[in-house]
Amino acid sequence: MAKPTEEIMLHDEKELDARRIACHVREIIKLIGEDPNREGLRKTPERYEKALKFLTSGYHQNAENILNGATFSVSYDEIVVVKDIEFFSLCEHHLLPFFGKCHVAYLPNKRVIGLSKVARLVNMFARRLQIQERLTSQIAAAIQEKISPEGVGVIIEARHLCMQMRGVEKQHGQAVTSAMLGGFRHNKQTRDEFLSLVRTNNS
Repeated sequence: MAKPTEEIMLHDEKELDARRIACHVREIIKLIGEDPNREGLRKTPERYEKALKFLTSGYHQNAENILNGATFSVSYDEIVVVKDIEFFSLCEHHLLPFFGKCHVAYLPNKRVIGLSKVARLVNMFARRLQIQERLTSQIAAAIQEKISPEGVGVIIEARHLCMQMRGVEKQHGQAVTSAMLGGFRHNKQTRDEFLSLVRTNNS
């Protein structure tokens, strides 16, 4: 447990970091040809800093803390699916949002995870600078490491503003990525069951 002096130092350091980020944002606003002192932009650097802190809060979390105390022993060996988990993330290449839905499934091996914790795990990895492929793999690997299931499957469907707002400017393009571990990779029947459950009511 942090001592009072350490807590004060940590708070002061965070405040200094926040001011530095806001200062850099104010400079960027100047460099693109705007006036950071006009009414609409006067508080924008501070607002951006707070938004960025929230959108990257996953760096200050870890899977162990999220899942600690939320795994349970059960006699259940059928697929567990948590689908349509909505998420927002920031593309590490352009710092623009990408967002969509994540579908997570696993085959229990004597242990299951509290359902809400699966969504929290997705949020943790999404709230970092990401690429969709890595995000998909990180979610699957964390579940595999925590409860050692017979298999894990993760599918993410997302729209990327770096593709919709710039570049090719294709507003209806969607990226789909998957990570299949264990039984989901090696057993076609298991994989097909997962895909069928994801597609239900999604067409």
